[in-house]
Amino acid sequence: MADQKIKKVVLAYSGGLDTSIIIPWLKEHYDNCEVIAVAADVGQGTELEGLQEKAIKTGASKLYIEDLKDEFVNEYIFPTLKAGAVYEGKYLLGTSFARPLIGKRLVEIAKAEGADAIAHGCTGKGNDQVRFELAIKAYAPEMKIIAPWRVWELKSRDEEIDYAEAHNIPLKITRETNYSKDKNLWHLSHEGLDLEDPANEPQYNKEGFLELGVSPEQAPDQPTYVTIHFEKGVPTAVDGKETGGVELIETLNKIGGANGVGLADIVENRLVGMKSRGVYETPGGAILYHAHDVLETICLDKETQHYKQQVALKFADIVYNGQWYTPLREALSAFVDSTQQTVTGDVKLKLYKGNIINAGVTSPYSLYSEEVATFGEDEVYDQMDSQGFINLFGLPIKVKAMLDAKREKK
Repeated sequence: MADQKIKKVVLAYSGGLDTSIIIPWLKEHYDNCEVIAVAADVGQGTELEGLQEKAIKTGASKLYIEDLKDEFVNEYIFPTLKAGAVYEGKYLLGTSFARPLIGKRLVEIAKAEGADAIAHGCTGKGNDQVRFELAIKAYAPEMKIIAPWRVWELKSRDEEIDYAEAHNIPLKITRETNYSKDKNLWHLSHEGLDLEDPANEPQYNKEGFLELGVSPEQAPDQPTYVTIHFEKGVPTAVDGKETGGVELIETLNKIGGANGVGLADIVENRLVGMKSRGVYETPGGAILYHAHDVLETICLDKETQHYKQQVALKFADIVYNGQWYTPLREALSAFVDSTQQTVTGDVKLKLYKGNIINAGVTSPYSLYSEEVATFGEDEVYDQMDSQGFINLFGLPIKVKAMLDAKREKK
């Protein structure tokens, strides 16, 4: 397997089980090549602690820790939020839109370092291998990509732990707590162990399982109200306090997590063809998606709103499939941005034991007219006009029924 041409490899590094053992594995199989680890800070917090020492100790020549949080929020999260893109009705794409950003930064560092290859720890069964590699192809089409999970002799996470123990690599997990997790500013995903069987209920109340919040049962008995302000589809303030995007999401994660909102238990269709079961925590994201949808109900006209719902389905597929750097995604984002010019206003929500409940919405661009919609007396809408409208709208149905009746008599 050794390749004499591979002298320097840039590795997407998280310090988790997979990437921890990949460093020594690369050096063993590529003639003691130099390994440069890159950890992208997309809001995983304490998971970045101790990575410098660990990466060097396990054989890396250096570690980059890249703060990508602002770019992540403004260039990936908010465009997807504005699109209203949700994969298969529930998944708010937390892992999906982080990978293209990380992949782009890997290429930038690989070029600066003169690396011969980029490596990642994604499995051959997952979606992330596609997301990373499509980003690499977009920015470095000739770059060699090394994906150890496709070729190495290790066939399970248990065998990975055996390898780590044999090479004296410290791990933060045990065989009993060996969930596969991905955490960033937007969400936390849980896969593996008991979750692999869809018949098993997630252990929301088990200590240590949830990290971003509590289960609905453990949430307060009193509701929490929160008001979010949007400017052209972008959230800019919570309860009247203007903040940047990163702080805004962190604030809503705390509020939503405390009230048990944003939990999703999904059996989803992976890009590679299989179904997989995952549990996602997205408290702040769930609040923002709900609020944005509510605001659009009064700010968008019917035809735009309905067509945008179709676009959202395609946008979600594109993001999920790792096709962020494509002409179609850029074109759809341009359409979405056009629709958001009047999506400005305030949305008040009530959070209660896992539920997000509408509590009021206002906008200077509202298309809702109480004078037109009222059940009371008004001088704007002549109800007799509806008779002619229904006659014309129902004309095809009436004609078909009349002709069918004639044919039946023959």
